[in-house]
Parts: sequence; structure tokens; C-alpha cells
Amino acid sequence: MSEKYDVIIVGAGLVGMTMALALARIGIKIALLEKTSMQTQFEPEFDGRVSAIAIGSKHILDNIGAWELIQPYAEPIFDIRVTDGETPFFLHYDHNEIGNEAFGYIVENRHIRNGLYKASAPLKNITFIDNFKVDSLSQDSCSVTISGNNGKILNANLLIAADGRISQVRTLAGIGVRTLNYNQTAIVCTIKHELPHHGLAQEKFFSIGPFAVLPMQNNCSSLVWVEPNDRAAIYLELPEEEFIQEISERIGGYLGEITNTIGKRFSYPLSLLHAKKYTSGRVVAIGDAAHGIHPIAGQGVNLGFRDVETLAEILKNQHYLGLDIGSGIILQNYAQLRYFDNVSMIAITDFLNRLFSNNILPFRIARDLGLWTVGKLPSLKKIFMLHAMGTKNI
Repeated sequence: MSEKYDVIIVGAGLVGMTMALALARIGIKIALLEKTSMQTQFEPEFDGRVSAIAIGSKHILDNIGAWELIQPYAEPIFDIRVTDGETPFFLHYDHNEIGNEAFGYIVENRHIRNGLYKASAPLKNITFIDNFKVDSLSQDSCSVTISGNNGKILNANLLIAADGRISQVRTLAGIGVRTLNYNQTAIVCTIKHELPHHGLAQEKFFSIGPFAVLPMQNNCSSLVWVEPNDRAAIYLELPEEEFIQEISERIGGYLGEITNTIGKRFSYPLSLLHAKKYTSGRVVAIGDAAHGIHPIAGQGVNLGFRDVETLAEILKNQHYLGLDIGSGIILQNYAQLRYFDNVSMIAITDFLNRLFSNNILPFRIARDLGLWTVGKLPSLKKIFMLHAMGTKNI
């Protein structure tokens, strides 16, 4: 006997839980499945990552009742500084140039997950099922059915794949992907420093990869340090004192002494991924299951939140009219609405990584000239600042 729902969402990460909340608040009955234990996702050791939550994404989280539970752990970004290695050329964004609101917020992923989970708890139409691995998928003209490793069989009008880059649902639904291996690894860790950061997020572009310093609470910052795979392996194994010395040389002195790292060092291989299509029958892919980009602009999760916003609005209209929420026509509408934004961000991040991750003289001149030009043209600079806030697409 199968359990019946309106929507099944596979993947209870940031995007999957946001999707569940958005749909549950309009009365849709949801099963939210996660392959790991939910409680492990709230532990510091789970992945060590932070997310740059753009203002546009903050508004999405606010609308579903989650932001008030996340905000106590969020550090605002008031300034963004982009530099080309150690050259004198840089681009500076000041939030005061476009209003009083911060560009966004840096939040540990575990706190975002916990806030989303707590916001979901009072909603009786969300059923959490963790430690669930999807084994099979079948669909017909009316519904989609999945079975899992725990023997459960679930049936729904719509199945949403939010289970990340290595999406089992996407594979079972026959949705292919295009991938590109960057042969780079992101080293992620948290540092404690002597001086306050004053809400400054800094990204330095070195010829081997970007180095981002993201403001966190309590005189801490998160590092996203990109290196070629072989070099990253060496840095990950360095003793603490040597590791901090390498960090200090790259950051410079604006944070004073780097006193120590907090917690583990994490590493993530970097690649580009884009699904060849976003839908297959009654299955639709969102977030990293549909598109995975380079972290160079810190926009990956914000793309996923925009997927949620678009899909939720389409499904809300169908639900309120009493129409089929798994209809192929409306899912294709979603795919068309999201395609340009996703492809644009894929192209921008890929281009920036190629432009900055080399030391070829013509490229160095071009990027330094580009930074200088954007900084000197207020109207162009404003467009880029609004884009960073997630309130304007390029």
C-alpha cells in the first residue's frame, strides 16, 4: 500500500526545505525525504559551509516564515571588495550607494537548515522522512510513484528533485546533465581574527583561483579558498601554524592577527553542472539537481531559492484553481521561466573563473581594466550591486 501525497520532495537541504515550506503554506500536502539523518545536518561537522544569502533570497525566506529563525545567526554584508591578486586595481561596493539595506548576509548552512526545520515543525501537511534512499521511480499520466530502501512506497501528483548535484531522482527520471570539471578544489574553513571585519566581504582573484573572506559573527570569517586539486591536497594537510601563515599572507593585514581556525577544514571539488532539461513527465529538478555553478560569485544557493519562488508561484495558481499541479504544461512553463537566469549565471561564473584564474598578460590587462571601468561608471556599478543583492538579473 502506497502513501499518497500531493507533492514529494527528495532532498531536505536548503532548497528542498524552502520548497516544502513555500508549498505547505498554501495547503499542499508534502512528503519531504532526506537520505541522511535530519539531526546530523544541524551539526558543525556536517559540511562546514556558509551561504551568502542575497537580499532577494532573504525576502523569500521571510515570506515563508523562516528568516526570523535564521536572522540571529546572520552577519550582514555592508561592503564588497573585489581585487585582482596583489595589484592596485580593485572594485568596491558600498551598500550606502544604493540604500540602507545590506547586500546580503553570511549564515552557516547548519543554522539555515535548523531555521527552516523549526519553521516547518508546526505545519501538519509536511511529513519528514529521513534516512530514505530512493530505489525506484515510475510514473503514468496521473501520478508518480517512488519506493525506498526502507520499504516505503510513496505516490504523488508531482515529484521534485532537490537532492543535489548527484541526484538519484534526476537519474531515475532519465534527465541527463552536461558537466565540466574545473580541476579545482575549494578549501572551506572558519578563522578567528584580531580586528573586526565591519561587514566587509572580500574576494581576491589569484592566478590559480579565487580567495574569498566572508564576514561572520564574533570576529570570525569564513574562507572559500580555491586551489588546483594537487595544491589543495597539500594545504589541507598542513599543520595549524603553517596553514594560518598561508591564510595570513593571502588576506593581508586588515583583520589583524589570524589567531586560529575553528573546527575542521573541509574540501569540495569544483565543477559545472547543468541538466539538459528540468522536467521529465511529473518530475522537476530544482537547485543543484538542475544546475551547479562555480562558487566564484557566491550565488549558487540564491539561484536555487529563485527556482523555489518561481515554481511555488506556478503551483499555487494551479492548486487554487483546482488544476493538476503535476501537469507537463505548467512544468515546462517553469523550465522556460528559469532557463535564462540559470544559464546566464552559469556563463558568468564560468567566464569569471577562466578570466581570473590565469596569469596571461592580455587577460590581466582586460580584467584590471574591467574592474576600473565598473568602478568609474556609477550606472553600471549600480546594476552589478543590485545583481549582487539578488534584486536584478543580468
